[in-house]
Amino acid sequence: MCWPPRWIVAEAAPVAAPPRRRWWPGSLGGRTAVALIVALMLVQAAGLTIHALDRVDLQRFVQAREIAGRSLGAWRAAVLTAPDRRAQIIADLDLPEGLTVDLDLAPIVRLGAPPVSPHILRLFRLDLLSSGPPRLRPREIRIAELGPAGFAASLRLPDGPWLNLRASLPTPRPWHSDTFLAAFLGMTLAAVLLILWAVARLMRPVRLLAEAANRLGRDVNAPPLPENGPTEVATAARAFNEMAARIRLFVADRTQMLAAIGHDLRTPITRLKLRAEFMDDDEQRRKMLADLDEMEAMIGATLAFARDDAATEPATQMDIAALCRTVADEASDAHPDRAEKISYEGPEKLVIRAKPLALKRAIANLVANALNYGGAAQLTLAQETPNQVRLTIADEGPGIPEAELEAVFTPFRRLEASRNRETGGTGLGLTIARNILRGHGGDVVLQNRPEGGLIAVASLPV
Repeated sequence: MCWPPRWIVAEAAPVAAPPRRRWWPGSLGGRTAVALIVALMLVQAAGLTIHALDRVDLQRFVQAREIAGRSLGAWRAAVLTAPDRRAQIIADLDLPEGLTVDLDLAPIVRLGAPPVSPHILRLFRLDLLSSGPPRLRPREIRIAELGPAGFAASLRLPDGPWLNLRASLPTPRPWHSDTFLAAFLGMTLAAVLLILWAVARLMRPVRLLAEAANRLGRDVNAPPLPENGPTEVATAARAFNEMAARIRLFVADRTQMLAAIGHDLRTPITRLKLRAEFMDDDEQRRKMLADLDEMEAMIGATLAFARDDAATEPATQMDIAALCRTVADEASDAHPDRAEKISYEGPEKLVIRAKPLALKRAIANLVANALNYGGAAQLTLAQETPNQVRLTIADEGPGIPEAELEAVFTPFRRLEASRNRETGGTGLGLTIARNILRGHGGDVVLQNRPEGGLIAVASLPV
């Protein structure tokens, strides 16, 4: 028969996670990358700030030295040029930004002006204005400060006119470069790509370990992790493989023990059945044989639940849609009086990776529970997301109290008061179904229908 994809059972409502900032990733790799990128930005900002401050200081020093040199050059040109040509020479001077030179009959610096600060004297080397050969020295020098980065000077020529200088440092441009922005963006992009690559490489062992743990939860015989890579990764992989080996050994010992218990319990039951056959009272013999049959069935169900045969069954690709139709057909054959109440709705084919026999048992238990207590079983299969399948089984019964929706999954918990297996079962059907579905990475929950009845919602990963 054709089996459908891996069975999906509706997942139980997840525990609400504490709220986190939208920009803060949920994964360890994402958080590490964000932290490193933010740290890189802070380091770059600090480095660029230091670079900008150094660049500003260097620009001011170079500009101040150029202004000082051009000022001396303008003075010498005025002193060595004939009076009738001074104005033309001064006008033709190539002066840097921030320096103006004028020839006038009156000084721009008045007597009594406050002295310039030592910082301005050192920055522009104003002591050079009074140095040089005596024939080139000004007859009178007046200097006044123009703000924190400038000065005004009036130098009197030997024949009387004044050479007036105004100097101030232009606004510094620490980022003045045609290629600075492109170089900065290229460097930042390269650093971010390197960080993302390194984080992905570092987080890969963690991701592989999580995937292996997920596989082990579904299949106790999952292949071991490779024990290679860095020392820490190899140590973690080795510890994980040893843990998986101990789990497999525990499951094998448990299964062997339960098989022996089952064999030992069935032996006295068989002897009691033989002895009951020799009873003269037919009514008592019938009742005793019925009790022994019920005891044998309960022991078989209990051992099957404890042994968990699904743990050793290998997972394969299967058609869950075909499996659902098969379970519905078998239920109709077993309950011909309720065949019209059993239906399937969903895709013709839906392939998943699952354990076929175990999954069939889980679905059959849910269908049997719906028929026994609700008189109907309406199966609906749908693929809600690319990674999840949802199966619902609805009945037409009275439902159950909200407080008991989770309690019925407890082993041997039966809401039906009589201990008759025909009506109440052993109380393990829903427990076995949930264990199987959770072993596949899914889950199953019960919900009361607003229109009456109960619905089992199962989900499985694809």
